[in-house]
Amino acid sequence: MEKYIFYVSFLLIFLFASCKVYEPTYGICVGLSRYPIVHQAGYTYIEPTVSEFLAPDKSDSVFQINLEEQKRLDAKIISCVIFIPSRLRITGPETKHDEIMVWAETTFSRAQKAGIPYIVLGSGGARNLPENFSKQEAKQQFISLCERLGPLAQKYNVTVVIEPLHTGVCNFINSLREGAEIVNTVKHPNIQLLCDIRHMMRDDEPASEIVKYGKYIKHVHIAEKETYSAPGTEGDDFTEYFKALKMIKYTGCISVEASFDHFETRIYSALQYMQQQYQSK
Repeated sequence: MEKYIFYVSFLLIFLFASCKVYEPTYGICVGLSRYPIVHQAGYTYIEPTVSEFLAPDKSDSVFQINLEEQKRLDAKIISCVIFIPSRLRITGPETKHDEIMVWAETTFSRAQKAGIPYIVLGSGGARNLPENFSKQEAKQQFISLCERLGPLAQKYNVTVVIEPLHTGVCNFINSLREGAEIVNTVKHPNIQLLCDIRHMMRDDEPASEIVKYGKYIKHVHIAEKETYSAPGTEGDDFTEYFKALKMIKYTGCISVEASFDHFETRIYSALQYMQQQYQSK
């Protein structure tokens, strides 16, 4: 009898585990000063910009002020966005890779001090290709930079996530496939992929691509397709993309990177909207 109960219990545990919904955590791409209201609304973390919070072009004393404010607010920062400014060219006839590496070392070392695990490499202005510039050459330039960034990021326990951008804002790395090809070529654990659902929707990239390249996806951004608004503002349906994230058992973060019509109230409804759609069948 005891043996029977043991096997039944084991089977129930197995069935429960196999039916488990892998729920992500939610955050917003905003500055440090807004952390209290974001946290009060039920979000776990924020994502400020690299220039604003880590301030790699400013003195240690400036960053120390930001760090002390983060500690005072007990603010969790999961990532910083807009890694490389447009003046530091990643691609094109006059790249600035050496200068980028100096910028990156300060960024990564300060991220480590602040307990920030991810840096988002979107930086459309820095990677957008000049007219008639070879995409193949640009790809090699981008890979070359990532091969240098990987070991440096590892040194500071930071992971760089490459963000594909839709064709309306950038003409290079516009899909998860293109981003994954670079990650797979670089083959460094600290160079991975970001999935931005809004950018995917803008270019009609199917949710199935998330499943196809799921092993590279470490972070997710979201906003509504047409107006770059917060989830629920226009009522966009994200369920197919959420289903794909559940299929890859994604347990990371989903960050709202959007414009808000009424920030103080919209953040509540946006979180509820995402949770309802994520939990729907």
